Amino acid sequence: MSKITKDYISWLKQLKEKVRSARTKAALKVNAELFLYWDLGTEIIEKEKETKWGDKWLYNLATDLSAEFPDMKGFSYTNLKKKVG
Repeated sequence: MSKITKDYISWLKQLKEKVRSARTKAALKVNAELFLYWDLGTEIIEKEKETKWGDKWLYNLATDLSAEFPDMKGFSYTNLKKKVG
């Protein structure tokens, strides 16, 4: 086996490890974000039990979260209502 072939095999092995590592990190990040949204949904449902009809708390929450985290999606009133309803 020539030096180039051995170098290529070694280089390929390193690339494969980088891909595997990146995929694992991506999966962990996705799982963490899914847990965040699950937790937010649970908190919203609990808050709904404490409020009265017409309080408009969900509108306020949607506005406040969207303003605080403009780069994140999913904080519109419609999306938050799906978690409650």
